[in-house]
Amino acid sequence: MQTRFTLSVVALAMLSPVEFAQVDHHGAPEKLGTVSFSTSCSTVTQPQFNRAVALMHSFQFASAIEAFRAILGSDPSCSMAYWGIALSDWGNPFASDLKSQAQLDAGLKAVEQGRGSPPKSERERAYLEAVARLYTDTATVDQSSRELAYESAMAAVSAAYPEDTEAAIFYALAVSTAADPADKTYARQLKAGEILDRLYAQYPDHPGLAHYIIHTYDVPTLAARAAGAAQHYSEIAPSTPHALHMPSHTFTRVGDWQASIDANVASAAAARSAGQPADELHASDYLEYAYLQTAQDKASKGVVESADQIFARFNPKMQIGGAGGPSAAYFARAAIPARYDLERRDWANAAKLQPLPSPFPYAEAMTYFARGLGAAHMKDSAGVRAAIDSLAKCRDRLNTMKEGFWANQVEIQRLEVVAWLAFSQGQSEDALAGMRRAAELEDATEKSVVTPGPLAPARELLGDLLLESKRPAEALVEFESTLKREPNRFWSLYGAAEAAKRTGDQQGRRDTSTSCSRLPSVPTNPDAGSWLKRAAACLGRTRRVRP
Repeated sequence: MQTRFTLSVVALAMLSPVEFAQVDHHGAPEKLGTVSFSTSCSTVTQPQFNRAVALMHSFQFASAIEAFRAILGSDPSCSMAYWGIALSDWGNPFASDLKSQAQLDAGLKAVEQGRGSPPKSERERAYLEAVARLYTDTATVDQSSRELAYESAMAAVSAAYPEDTEAAIFYALAVSTAADPADKTYARQLKAGEILDRLYAQYPDHPGLAHYIIHTYDVPTLAARAAGAAQHYSEIAPSTPHALHMPSHTFTRVGDWQASIDANVASAAAARSAGQPADELHASDYLEYAYLQTAQDKASKGVVESADQIFARFNPKMQIGGAGGPSAAYFARAAIPARYDLERRDWANAAKLQPLPSPFPYAEAMTYFARGLGAAHMKDSAGVRAAIDSLAKCRDRLNTMKEGFWANQVEIQRLEVVAWLAFSQGQSEDALAGMRRAAELEDATEKSVVTPGPLAPARELLGDLLLESKRPAEALVEFESTLKREPNRFWSLYGAAEAAKRTGDQQGRRDTSTSCSRLPSVPTNPDAGSWLKRAAACLGRTRRVRP
């Protein structure tokens, strides 16, 4: 039988090499979902253990570690609590960054403590030894190989204990997180999804199942499969900021902007209340993206202004908090103002954005990308070349750091800026060839979970170049291709409408107008004038003020 938790936080002050976020629950009853994880720990601590695992399933890692430590305070022989601490120390398993040394040290310490208090059953020993794979031989074995070793170990646990629902869930999670962004068969996602979907039908209030289904299907081709989980997760575990945010991953993939706005307004507020600025920034980036797709310029400007204030509360030394780590904070801080200028095509301001130095070169690269596009449209060749050079340096730093995924993402951005420089200098064929190369690279991969989408999709930029080159029929193909990957994206809708109009393709124009009709009703606020102008542009009826 599963147990629903409405327990208050049990605090246990213990020192750790990793700093943790402090969560204030304001005395409100928790609602974390339904979890049942049997252990050989004392009977009195079993509800606490279930609660700690529920927190972990919603990526409330600091709170989970706090709860596991409280269990050890009551039952020092509960070795499985060390398993929970070690797995929580790993942080967000979907984050593509390499784990920090502080995380690796903390996780290994927890594993060693668990081994020092031997688990009371073979099953519990198997769990502990599985998580140990993540922290063993870190100096000689790369992170990807260790993750695959952990996956293999969890597969063995799940096979040995087929009645253990939690083992199956953690195994499916490991399968999903190891998916190759270049594998367009989505074999791992489908394998993990089969396990998760089957269990979700049996345990619809389990937080991890709804959560991991959303993550697993967070690609355009599969996003519709997560619709049920996306609608339900925030109801399962509303006490966690991440459960309020995660549905917006699915809403973004299907272009349901108002649902994304509602989810991220709630998530950002909850993260602020919980003292999780990285999560608040992450939700704000998704919120900014949705506001811009619905042309709510005033609201999006407010997000830009608040991002500075949120980032001022962010502690970069805090490795473990909620779902968002330092990389998520730096990413959102760079992405939000870049999106604001690029989506509004304010090229002059985009060219003046100032990069924020960070340990994550791909975050800095977003600023250089925006500067490069802005300078290209302003005919500032020197500014464009400076941005291209900076992007190349960011890419090289990422390669040195063995961050291949992000190095590839920055190379796509560099190629896009190079293409716009060529176009600004009258080299249209070179520009188109370069942008096609960028589009091919982008098609061959998937976005990171840290972002709602690229600052500017490569095929959308290719469509823009083709329109400028007076090749509207070809442009229409590129905009329609973008809309398959980024449904209801404003500038692709506008581009498709404009391209259809120029080619005389009235059917295409009608099809695009139908998509545009999904924009929300005209707001009764100061944004209304801006909304009308941009909605009209989307339908191909007017031209944008900024060319």
